[in-house]
Amino acid sequence: MYDTTVTLKKGEGRTLKSGGMWVFDNEIDKVSGTFENGDIVSIHDFDGYFLGYGFINANSKIRIRLLARHKENLITEEFLESRVRAAWEYRKATIDTSCCRLIFGEADFLPGIVIDKFNDVLVVESLALGIDRLKPIILDKLKKVLAEDGVSIRGIYERSDAKVRLKEGMERVKGFIGEPFDTKVEIIENDVHYIVDVEDGQKTGFFLDQKNNRASIKQICKGKKVLDCFTHTGSFALNAAVAGASSVLAVDASDVAIAQARENAVLNKVEDIVSFTCEDVFDLLPRLEAEKETYDVVILDPPAFTKSRESIKNATKGYREINMRGLKLVKNGGYLATCSCSHFMDPELFAKTIKEAAHAVHKRLRQVEFHTQAPDHPILWASDESYYLKFYIFQVVEDL
Repeated sequence: MYDTTVTLKKGEGRTLKSGGMWVFDNEIDKVSGTFENGDIVSIHDFDGYFLGYGFINANSKIRIRLLARHKENLITEEFLESRVRAAWEYRKATIDTSCCRLIFGEADFLPGIVIDKFNDVLVVESLALGIDRLKPIILDKLKKVLAEDGVSIRGIYERSDAKVRLKEGMERVKGFIGEPFDTKVEIIENDVHYIVDVEDGQKTGFFLDQKNNRASIKQICKGKKVLDCFTHTGSFALNAAVAGASSVLAVDASDVAIAQARENAVLNKVEDIVSFTCEDVFDLLPRLEAEKETYDVVILDPPAFTKSRESIKNATKGYREINMRGLKLVKNGGYLATCSCSHFMDPELFAKTIKEAAHAVHKRLRQVEFHTQAPDHPILWASDESYYLKFYIFQVVEDL
C-alpha cells in the first residue's frame, strides 16, 4: 500500500470518474501524509471512496496522473510488464510493427511516456516525473516482451527534450540509454524508404501517426501533378511519387528537413519526379496563385498552429487561410488532402473551418475519406488528450 492519500473536493474528479487519467491541482481538497514529487499516492473521493493510484507532482497543474483504478493493482514490476505486454499485443493486432509507436502514454495506461520503434531501435520520450522514475523498468520489460517474439533491440535513444518537462520541474535531456549506435536509421513504411534521424529529427525523429493517411493518398496521385505543403522529410511527397505521380513539388521552411527529404527521394529513386523548395508555405501559395499554377492534388500537413486553448482563435484563422490558399490551387475535379495535428482544434471546429474556407473561395467539397491518427496512436475515449489528428481527403469542384 501507499502511505500518502490524496482526497478530492466534493463534486470534483469528474474527468477521472468518467474514464480520464488526470487529476488537476484545483480538484484536490487535502493530502494526508508526506510525499516527494514523483511518488505514487492513493486517490480518494471526498467520502473516502477509493479511485485509484497515480503519481503526484506539486510542480504541475496536472497534479496526479493515474496508473491504476483497482486497489489490488499495486504498481509493481509485474504490473508494468502487464501494461507493456498489452500494448505490444495490441500493436501486433492492428499495425505493421516494423516501425510503430509501441507506447502512447495515457492511451496505453502509462501516462507521460512515449516509445517509438524504428526497426531495431527504440526512441523514448518521457514527459512526467513519476513515469521518468519508472522508465528503466518499462524499457527493460519492453525489451523482454519484444525478445519473446524474436524482436531484438540494438539500441535506445532518449528524446526527452520537450519544453513541457520544465513544467514538471524536470530538465530537458537527450542521449543514448546504453551503448551508442548509428542514429540514422533506415525504415520502410508503405513501401517507401526513409532515413530517420532519431538524434536530431523532430520529436522522436519521424511522424508515425500519419502512416495510414500517407497510404490513403496513393490512389488519387497516380499520374497527377501534386503539391505537398509542409513536407518535412518528404513523407507525403514520396508516397505520391512512388504511387506514380507525374510530378511533385514539396515545400517546407526547414532547410534541414528539405535536405533530408532530398536524401529520401534519392533513396526511393524518385528524385526526377519530386522537386523540393525551402520556403514559407504562407508566402509560396499566394505566389503560385498569382502565377496561375494549379495542381491535381494539394496536400496540407501543417504543424500544430496551437498548443493551448488560449490561442485557438488565431490558430483557426491560420487553418482557414491555409485551406483557402490550398483550395485555390486545386484544379476543378482535383483533390485536397488537409489535416490538423492540434488537440485543441477539435473535429467539429476543424470541419467548420474547412467549410468556411471552401465557401470563401467558392468551392464545393465532396468528402472522399476521413481518418484520425494511425492505430498505434490509439484514441482512449474519455481521455481527450489522446485524440489530436484529423485528416480529410476532399474532391474539389467549382461552385455551380
